[in-house]
Parts: sequence; structure tokens; C-alpha cells
Amino acid sequence: MTGEMAGAPTFCPTLHYRDAKAAIKQLTEAFGFTRSALYESEDGTVVHAELSYGNGVVMLGSKGVGGAYEEALGGSGPVGVYTVVEDPDAHHRRAEQAGVEIALPLTDQDYGSREYTARDLEGNLWTFGTYTPVAPPA
Repeated sequence: MTGEMAGAPTFCPTLHYRDAKAAIKQLTEAFGFTRSALYESEDGTVVHAELSYGNGVVMLGSKGVGGAYEEALGGSGPVGVYTVVEDPDAHHRRAEQAGVEIALPLTDQDYGSREYTARDLEGNLWTFGTYTPVAPPA
């Protein structure tokens, strides 16, 4: 890996929301993501945002802004995103306290992960657990 790529995620999920501002609020307040970038149009529409958790990043924007990428997405979604967390019990409590819909309860999986799945405001599923996938060496 080159110097500027070291430590950077090699892929990032990209989601489009009808209400991107509400999605950013939920992901930061209920799930503990950190907003690292926000680009808005003159009318305040979220054109592009980046939220981080650990060394992962999710990019998101508003539906209805047009452009080739949105056209290619069509009516896609909802999607599922897996996020590694150190303490799924504490993370689950935080999400519940924020009023997030828990789609699948905290569970100890046969493969060793402790995890739960929550639904964001627009139906995307976010699983938070201790399982850490490992990419093969490059």
C-alpha cells in the first residue's frame, strides 16, 4: 500500500437517504459515528457526507439531487452494513436509549460474534458485533 493509502479503508458503503440530515443525526447520536465531512448545496441539501467509525467510513447523500450516480442506483435499497464494535452490549443500550428499532436482538452467534441488528430511519439494516472479518493479504 502506498503511504497515502495506509490506514485508509479500501471500500466504503454508500447510501442515499430521503432525509440525509436525519440519517446523519441518528448515525452519530444513536450509533456513535463521527461526522468527518459534510457538503451541502445552497439550499442545505446534503450532497455528500462521510461518517467514520473506527477505521471504517460510510458515505451518504440525499436522494433526489440527480446525477449519473443516483440514476445508476435507481430505486436500490435498503442495504445491510456490518460494523465491528468492541462492546456490543453498551452499543445496543445506546441505540435503544436513542429509540432505534432493534431488528434482531443481541445474540451470541455460533461463529463467536456477539451482535445485534438495528434498522435506521429509512429501513437500512446495521449490524454491530464483535466478529472481525479479515481480508486476505494483498
